[in-house]
Amino acid sequence: MDALQFIENKTFDELKIGDTAELTRQLNQQDIDLFAVMSGDVNPTHVDEEFAKSNSYHRIVGHGMWEGALISAVLGTLLPGPGTLYLKQSLAFCGPISLGDTITARVVVRELHAGTKRVLLDCDCRNQAGVAVVEGQAEVVAPTNKIRRPRVPLPQIDLHEPGKRYRELLAAAQELPPILTAVVHPCDDVSILGALEARDSRLITPLLVGPRAKIEKAARDANVSLEGVEIVDAPHSHAAAEKSVALARKGRVMALMKGSLHTDEVMAAVVDPQTGLRTERRMSHVFAFDVPHYPKPLFITDAAVNIYPTLADKRDIVQNAIELCHALGIAQPKIAILSAVETVNPKINSTVEAAALCKMADRGQIVGGLIDGPLAFDNAVSKRAAAIKNIVSPVAGEADVLVAPDLEAANMIAKQLVYLAGAETAGIVLGARVPIILTSRADGPLARMASCALAQLFVHRGGAVTK
Repeated sequence: MDALQFIENKTFDELKIGDTAELTRQLNQQDIDLFAVMSGDVNPTHVDEEFAKSNSYHRIVGHGMWEGALISAVLGTLLPGPGTLYLKQSLAFCGPISLGDTITARVVVRELHAGTKRVLLDCDCRNQAGVAVVEGQAEVVAPTNKIRRPRVPLPQIDLHEPGKRYRELLAAAQELPPILTAVVHPCDDVSILGALEARDSRLITPLLVGPRAKIEKAARDANVSLEGVEIVDAPHSHAAAEKSVALARKGRVMALMKGSLHTDEVMAAVVDPQTGLRTERRMSHVFAFDVPHYPKPLFITDAAVNIYPTLADKRDIVQNAIELCHALGIAQPKIAILSAVETVNPKINSTVEAAALCKMADRGQIVGGLIDGPLAFDNAVSKRAAAIKNIVSPVAGEADVLVAPDLEAANMIAKQLVYLAGAETAGIVLGARVPIILTSRADGPLARMASCALAQLFVHRGGAVTK
């Protein structure tokens, strides 16, 4: 235990020819990723095992950096240890190394030079079969003062490839034809660029609805051409929303996309009881999150449309989310109905409604997913948290969809994931005759594209509600 808590050196006067020390470590994916981030070396022969093997290289970490770092760790923490000054090294990389290999780095004192306190050490790294992968020498200046210090714990580092899940979503959408989409009031550079980027990625065919002069000016400001893009002239944002909805009612467009106007303006036209896009289904918004370190996409609903949904509303909110998951290839999504606690408490209405939703699923009123609740947030996304509370559930710890009690809770969860967990978000409104792509000026290009891909996949694989 003491050796684990402290590191201690050997001074030059304590060293003898033949002294040895070693350190063993298994190469994992995070090691590769960390060295790629640190060095900027993304040569596929160094970071992509399949590429390296297919080209007969087999070495995964570039330039032996990982093995060299192991040798440095032995010198700096074991022999001679703390206070050692590393002068130079000469290493030959003589064998392959791959993910999962267990490498032992070993140093042996070869020469001692009293006048300069320099030490020459033989170094090698061997794999689990005892085969040398690195051989060479290192020269250091050994410490002259005895040092014994508490071992500093290493920081926990979690790596995440931003946008990975969105790129997978876009790849899936490439198999499908673009959907004709009314872009409502695209009168700024962000709206224009978002529509044209989605067009160029074959996600949508944009039909721009709004004041022609403003749309054309926005395109000039963004330095893009509108050649070949249809414009439907409308005098202002309200009229643009109404015309876009009318196009959807006639079946002219397959989706709507919000431009440079407030969400309320779009939704007011959509929910109009006479001229809007209402169906028998309650409309709701679904966020699709790419959350660092969560093993799959995470959906949250409803953070944008229904402020205080009733039990009947929640039934539709859940069904909308399930159908989006189906369109994305999740055959049986796991739905967590959230509350503050995981037991039914008559004083907390959301727990009662969660239990009711589960029974509605049992009776076939909600179909296509596994539903459980009430579940607190931690129990919904963490298997460890669920196990500590002895929750036995096919949903707990691995939810695909989080259904919040109301808009306030959903909105706070969503923003916490974005600003504290580094999550990226896309989203659409479902339950209308066509999906509605709600983008924000704060969204990056990838998030806007992902929202369009959600709509495209839903139209082709799920289908908008028409009744």
